[in-house]
Amino acid sequence: MEFDTIAAISTPMGEGAIAIVRLSGDEAIKIADKIFEGIGGKKLLKVTSHTIHYGYLFDPKDGSKVEEVMVTVMKGPKTFTKEDVVEINCHGGLVSVNRVLQLILKNGARLAEPGEFTKRAFLNGRIDLSQAEAVMDLIRAKTDRAMNVALGQMEGRLSRLIRKLRQGILETLAHVEVNIDYPEYEDVEEMTHKMLLEKASLVQTELKNLLQTSQQGKILREGLSTVIVGRPNVGKSSLLNSLVHENKAIVTDIPGTTRDVIEEYVNVRGVPLRLVDTAGIRETEDIVERIGVEKSRQVLKEADLILLVLNYSDALTEEDENIFRAVKGLDVIVIVNKTDLPAKIDMDRVKELARDHKIISTSLLEDRGVDELEEAISSLFFEGSIESGDLTYVSNTRHIALLNQALGTIEEVIEGVEMGTPIDIVQIDLTRTWELLGEIVGESVHESLIDQLFSQFCLGK
Repeated sequence: MEFDTIAAISTPMGEGAIAIVRLSGDEAIKIADKIFEGIGGKKLLKVTSHTIHYGYLFDPKDGSKVEEVMVTVMKGPKTFTKEDVVEINCHGGLVSVNRVLQLILKNGARLAEPGEFTKRAFLNGRIDLSQAEAVMDLIRAKTDRAMNVALGQMEGRLSRLIRKLRQGILETLAHVEVNIDYPEYEDVEEMTHKMLLEKASLVQTELKNLLQTSQQGKILREGLSTVIVGRPNVGKSSLLNSLVHENKAIVTDIPGTTRDVIEEYVNVRGVPLRLVDTAGIRETEDIVERIGVEKSRQVLKEADLILLVLNYSDALTEEDENIFRAVKGLDVIVIVNKTDLPAKIDMDRVKELARDHKIISTSLLEDRGVDELEEAISSLFFEGSIESGDLTYVSNTRHIALLNQALGTIEEVIEGVEMGTPIDIVQIDLTRTWELLGEIVGESVHESLIDQLFSQFCLGK
């Protein structure tokens, strides 16, 4: 498959020591050679692959120097895209890197679309679709655990398992076809039903095992939507600041200081939290505060975890009890804050309202109880199993949806066999399972979906 030559800046924009501009395509080395002047007149077209060379970029039109650079030449197919790739290391200023990119574009390359380098790696057969998606997960990983899951997927852990399942299904379908073509043997139908049931049950078990990891994997990929809720002046903003280890929210003794929803990402024991500090939930005449309270009620409905904060030095109020009712049925950790002050809260009533939810006592002013809270958050969702390095975690929403569909069709196969449905009817569901699994790795996927997936990538990847 032949493509034109593309180029893009592969490092973040802004000031830095070094920036990288990447080219990929049949003309990549030729274009770079045209604008490069190496020590002793070195020509990039003649250098050994996977070597780096010092020199200057110049404009062929007027011979003016553009930048001092180090140029890496990598000849296909042993590159990320399986095409010829050139990476130009230049100084990391905004003007510098843009001048280099514009020079390259003027001399024959085209500006890459978002994700086009990774898309070419997929289209040229270097990686499959699930591995390509893992590249973006790796870039966006917010914790070591999330990065390890992305690395495992990028290295093909999920792909190998999916391909193994598809191969087993394909072999079963081939046996079924043979038996349908030679119906003269009396025991053929009985043997075929038995074979189908055995294979379908194995596939069902594997799919269930994968889907069991999906909640944890999705949390690691997208972050756990965590809402801090409570009435005004119980310490919600102090809790946000303690978890973030930075003064992100204004803290005062005046109730209603937080008027809007504040979002922040935080790493808690390897679990990425999308932490939301809400306006205190109470009845208020203040129009601005009332809008904040309504937003607080809305984000409650979308949360994976609720951190419900109470004031140890205040008696429970009707507002506190209303909040408990509002979070009924959700994952909640109750935090009794301000334990450095005299006790006025009825802890027996708190336990009654909390039911089976974990209760943590804290004094955020004295930095007490935060470690216990972090441990409670981690154990609530992962219970230590995330440390198992040999598990294949499914974290991508698209993959989870396809696995659920595949599980549904394989269960229809099992049901059909048990009901004695004709083989050629059962075979349709088995074939559909094979196709759905193929969509995960990109072996049976629509071109429009491929375009949509890669459009979410950053420009230089």
